[in-house]
Amino acid sequence: MSCRCGLVGLPNVGKSTIFNALTAGKAEVAGYPFTTINPNAGIVPVPDPRLETLGRLLQPARLTPATVEFVDIAGLIQGASQGEGLGNQFLAHIRDVDLLVHVVRAFEAPDIPHVTPSLDPVRDLEIIDTELLLADMEILRRQLLKTEKAARSGEKKLLAHLKFLQLLEAELDQGRWASQIKMTEAERNLLTDAPLLTLKPYLLVANVSEAEWRHRRFLPVLEKLAQERQVPLIPILGDLEAELQDLPAEERQEFLAAAGLAESGLTRLVRASYQLLGLITFYTIVGPEVRAWAVPAGTAAARCAGRIHSDMERGFIKAEVMAFADLARLGAAAKVKEAGLMHAEGREYLVQDGDILLIRFQAK
Repeated sequence: MSCRCGLVGLPNVGKSTIFNALTAGKAEVAGYPFTTINPNAGIVPVPDPRLETLGRLLQPARLTPATVEFVDIAGLIQGASQGEGLGNQFLAHIRDVDLLVHVVRAFEAPDIPHVTPSLDPVRDLEIIDTELLLADMEILRRQLLKTEKAARSGEKKLLAHLKFLQLLEAELDQGRWASQIKMTEAERNLLTDAPLLTLKPYLLVANVSEAEWRHRRFLPVLEKLAQERQVPLIPILGDLEAELQDLPAEERQEFLAAAGLAESGLTRLVRASYQLLGLITFYTIVGPEVRAWAVPAGTAAARCAGRIHSDMERGFIKAEVMAFADLARLGAAAKVKEAGLMHAEGREYLVQDGDILLIRFQAK
């Protein structure tokens, strides 16, 4: 199952700083463009109060959270869609992720040069958006040429495919993202051979300084833009949060509160990414471990068993299911069963967010 979140943006906006804070990684951070050439990838645990509740309730030896992967991708520059600044290579890296996390610089720092003469987060955001659109237009044109040739046969299916691609090209040419365009599942499937960057789910991260957080020079206009585009905007004090990663959790929260933050921006970023990827969480309680698992919403029980181990999907018999809320309220699986709230489900049962599963299977 794929759940990769790509950090994208101009050079020197703080993508590697945020990546290191998320992953406790050691990606190089420097005040010059293209510090990152090859993508850095790291696994990030998903904040989960339900898992913490299960830990307090059941006292297991191990609590294992669900995870998502974050990828730190080198900065794009104007002209990237035409190959400027290794743009073709970096755009290929972006095509490999499932969610775009667009990091916009909203802090002044004389020692970290900006790639343009002045700091303007909206202009910077539009530079990247334009490059992604132009890259998609190039992909779509190639797909159109192929389809036009094939449609000369007069086959109705191919003619319909061609018409859809032409309409899509016209919309992109007007600056609309593919994700904003209504299309049927069948039409979306027609784009399998044209992996459009603007079809991916998308959110904005404003990398702010403590001064920007207090005085809000740039944030209001970014908030307005995000609202107009109907995408999440998450402000993160990148430098501060990176520095806090070496502190115990309690001290970290004290520093955040002193900066006027109820919770870490990193926590909000992971949570929002999880939601935009369309993921839900189910749990297993096996021996000394309580574990959370991430799967797309609408995943059948047998496929969930396969997330745990392929043998469990092949030999699936049934899933014994109880809801997290029932276990948290009653305190023990036996009491949930006594109350008639545990139910057996077959392989096609669609697992719900918060389900706790015990998979019965025949080893093969």
